[in-house]
Amino acid sequence: MELRRAKIFRKILFLVVGVISLRLFYVQILQHGEWVAKAEEQHTLENTISAKRGEIYMMDGDEPVEVVMNETVYTVIIDPMIVNREKLEAAISKTGIETTTKVSEAFSSGELRYFILAKKVPREKMLKLREEELGGVYIKEETSRVYPEGELAAQVLGFVNADGEGQYGVEGALNKELKGKDGLLKTIADVNQVALSIGDENVKIPAEDGENVVLSIDRNIQKNVERILREKLEEYGKDKAAAIVMNPNNGEILAMANIPTYDPAKYTEVEDAGVYMNRTVEEPYEPASVCKAFTFATGIELGVMTPETTYYNQHVTYIDGWPIWNASLNDSLYGTQTMQVALNWSLNTGSIQALRLIGGNAERITEEGRKRLYDFYVNHFGLGTFTGIELYEAEGLIGDPVEGDGRDSLYANMTFGQNLQVTMIQVISGYATLINGGKYYTPTIVKGKIENGKLVEKEKQGAVREAISAETSKTMRGMLYGTRAMQRLYGNDRAGYYIGGKTGTAQVIRDGKYVMDESVATYVGFGGNSQDLSDYIVMVRIWKDGQTTDAQMYALPTFTAISNYLIDYLKLKPGDF
Repeated sequence: MELRRAKIFRKILFLVVGVISLRLFYVQILQHGEWVAKAEEQHTLENTISAKRGEIYMMDGDEPVEVVMNETVYTVIIDPMIVNREKLEAAISKTGIETTTKVSEAFSSGELRYFILAKKVPREKMLKLREEELGGVYIKEETSRVYPEGELAAQVLGFVNADGEGQYGVEGALNKELKGKDGLLKTIADVNQVALSIGDENVKIPAEDGENVVLSIDRNIQKNVERILREKLEEYGKDKAAAIVMNPNNGEILAMANIPTYDPAKYTEVEDAGVYMNRTVEEPYEPASVCKAFTFATGIELGVMTPETTYYNQHVTYIDGWPIWNASLNDSLYGTQTMQVALNWSLNTGSIQALRLIGGNAERITEEGRKRLYDFYVNHFGLGTFTGIELYEAEGLIGDPVEGDGRDSLYANMTFGQNLQVTMIQVISGYATLINGGKYYTPTIVKGKIENGKLVEKEKQGAVREAISAETSKTMRGMLYGTRAMQRLYGNDRAGYYIGGKTGTAQVIRDGKYVMDESVATYVGFGGNSQDLSDYIVMVRIWKDGQTTDAQMYALPTFTAISNYLIDYLKLKPGDF
């Protein structure tokens, strides 16, 4: 019996040893790599080395100045299972730290081991908290964005959200460049999680800090354009405005303003998210009669008309059976008029006649005319297309010249800036070609970057294309100068300067139809002390939802105020012409 029991015991023992051996083979041989990895994981300290976000500068004359900076702040984290609640609450009261949530929430479940108590705690309060020497309280160093100029150019700058990601404006569009690339510190540790200085597995990948971007915007021009817009809105009883100031000879943006605005440091307090939008680049609209200049330039460039070309104005013309009227029904304008007079008085019949001439038939609009106008609007002047500026931008829409119903009516309206969707940056960039000798420059808002404390300007980009000839550009400068001379409040221009421009009062579409009780005012103008070279070009847009806003009454004098300021700021001496 005992022998039998011994045999059974030996069999069980052999079986147990076999199972253990198989298990050891499986763990030590087959799962060797997996268990080594787990062991290394337990003895490895791995930390992210945060990259420093690049700062943003504007120009102050010839010098770059910081308008977006970094500030070191701290996040307070607690372990509710360790920290003494009464001592914690006393410390918070003593230091004046503002918690993100009530302290009671951290202790409500009785099971939390990780709770973020406060964010963006300033250094002085953090140091006071450390003096309390509370167990279970941990402090994490972080970086917060600081916008010392407050609301200045808020839509241009954008902001950084709670996750450290840029939103809107330059912060969003250039987030990759500004953010940089985080590094990695990987160190072998002992059983007590103390880093060891030896070991082949230690890894240190340095962080790559973000670029310090310098904008072409001049802080002084930006500040004063915003001031002028605010003053004019208050004077007129309107509530929305946008403006761009550009150097027409290279495409650099000197100011880009939106009213109303906000403080990027307090972006969470904004009630209407629409205020984040940079309307100068992100919102297509119908700019109305400022587009007449593009139509006339097309006809002149194609050699089918001149400023002296005449047509018979009856204040109304019929397209596809629909009447299109002039806004001005002045009796003195009835009858034979020149194209210069048509631009001066913004006669819709004149721009439609230009479209007929562009198509080679003075009596009717042709498919060839529509195709040619489309080509110039889109491929020469850049309307309805992305400009390539270093910001988020909308594309807009220019209707197809062939496909679709009512093409003649569509294009007749397009000659005076209705029935299309374009952005302000597209219009002002196209207008620059009309006055700078005919060259189209990609608009830019980035001048360069700061390296080793000095401005390193980006490589200068030449003209993208010759939109129109230098001769056509000279003619258009003269036509727009003549139009400015006919406009009211011309006497407020500084004497001795060559200033031109064009108004646009656009009807607004509501429920699919143009309405008569709401309109948007636009003005595009240029100035300088030479007939041949303009120093600046400005586009202004003013409106209020549900109200009519006339360009000549509101946008034109706003341009005048900005123009006169620029003449003084740029120290332009009067010319002799």
